[in-house]
Amino acid sequence: MERADSLAMLNSEIVACSRCPRLVTWRAHVAREKRAAFRDWDYWGKPVPGFGDTRARLVVLGLAPAAHGANRTGRVFTGDRSGDWLFRAMHRAGFANQPLAEHCDDGLALCDAYVFAAVRCAPPQNRPSVDERDNCRPYLVRELALLDRASVYIALGGWALSQLAAHENIRPRPKFSHGAEIEISNGRTLLCSYHPSQQNTFTKRLTEEMFDNVFTRAKELLSV
Repeated sequence: MERADSLAMLNSEIVACSRCPRLVTWRAHVAREKRAAFRDWDYWGKPVPGFGDTRARLVVLGLAPAAHGANRTGRVFTGDRSGDWLFRAMHRAGFANQPLAEHCDDGLALCDAYVFAAVRCAPPQNRPSVDERDNCRPYLVRELALLDRASVYIALGGWALSQLAAHENIRPRPKFSHGAEIEISNGRTLLCSYHPSQQNTFTKRLTEEMFDNVFTRAKELLSV
């Protein structure tokens, strides 16, 4: 309960954050203008906190909320095609109770897994700046400290890998490659996967089989 309460308090801080003027302006603009397909939605339009099992042994880190995905729904990786890929894979591996993530009240629950993003606000062109990354970094550090049961990390893309490697003080900094497996301190493991963005999935750079293999490997490591 203490861990869950602490994470809930941190998430409240994240939702209230306004450290990055460009992101504050952009997320509000998107929430106001909307996409035609979602014109009846009341967009979230705020920083997006982490989501999942507060006693998770698996932690999954992405880049940032999608403008019309999590910035609309208020839950990380929810309401866009990247989230469809992620939660289908997590469901197949037994980390999610269902494959769909459409809105905050859709019944999705994670088992032994927690998902969050390195940057908490939707950035223009999905490209946060270095300063915006650094402004969000204290949240990442505090969140990982609270998720103290985690022993397997999955970095979705090179940006997430760089953040986790910096947090763990891994030297030399590892180069990103899909399927890479990096041993870190205290018997923990960092796994790398291409981000399930449309840029990767539409081009078949990332296939569902490739994605499943990463989560299968995470399951194997947790069962040891």
